[in-house]
Amino acid sequence: MDQSGDAGATPRSSAGPYLVGLIGEGITASLTPAMHVAEAREMGLEYEYRILDLIELGRPASDVGSLIAESRSAGFSALNITHPCKQLVLELVDDLDTDAARLGAANLVVLEEERLVGYNTDWMGYRDGLTAGLPGASFDRVLQIGCGGAGAATAYALLSTGAQRLDLTDVDGTRAEELAARMRAHFPSQTIVTVEHGDLPRAIARADGVVHATPMGMLHHPGIAFDVAWLREGAWLSDVVYRPLQTELVRQAADRGHPVLDGGLMAVGQACASLRIITGMLPDRDRMERTFRALIGEEQRSGAGGNSQ
Repeated sequence: MDQSGDAGATPRSSAGPYLVGLIGEGITASLTPAMHVAEAREMGLEYEYRILDLIELGRPASDVGSLIAESRSAGFSALNITHPCKQLVLELVDDLDTDAARLGAANLVVLEEERLVGYNTDWMGYRDGLTAGLPGASFDRVLQIGCGGAGAATAYALLSTGAQRLDLTDVDGTRAEELAARMRAHFPSQTIVTVEHGDLPRAIARADGVVHATPMGMLHHPGIAFDVAWLREGAWLSDVVYRPLQTELVRQAADRGHPVLDGGLMAVGQACASLRIITGMLPDRDRMERTFRALIGEEQRSGAGGNSQ
């Protein structure tokens, strides 16, 4: 398996029409298809997006390779990949983007004529959300809570954006240590340390910004990760959760006057980056965000809700 360069700089293009899919578990309520199709229509593209839910199909995650082969035979252009298959596809692609290799996960596989190419647009989505949603914010010292899959993408994006010091904490201390070690290997000139739970109030008080990257605050995972009173004046807060968009953590931080970044910008950013790589064309990110927020609004009015794919 070869490693290719930065997908953010060299999107691949192919002639339409486009047939794209999403492989994962429990993804029938995903907003990604609607975002892709709406923006592709605005771009003048013939674009179809299908959901391939492993649960609905009655197939295990280990079948992802067969599903990719079947999709290729059916004429698919690309496949977005989500839980629990982001790591499994690494061994199935012919070429792997450098960033996906570093993160150990791919959420997009482009089905080219003679090869499969894997990318990770999760970190791109968060990076772009940071710059769009927190203009002028300081990233000198950032604390991140949560070191799982989403946390790996946000940590990589923060360090790529120029965070000089990144403090990592997780309920599983080993997981925090492992992520810190991985990030140190790729960002040797930046300071990356782990923080014990008991030291969290002091670490938050010293940070320019805090990133929350755990499921806490989702519709089916209520709660708040920390006391927002620990944030120092002017510190920003970012939450990766977008169902709901205004988590209790975001609401309380905003009420106290802190700049906040909700999880919607990361969701939009990864979809925008995927669409750009698939088509070789530049989507309108602001328009995609308007589409996304309209979809979330409709969902809230109907009382529906889904996962965060």
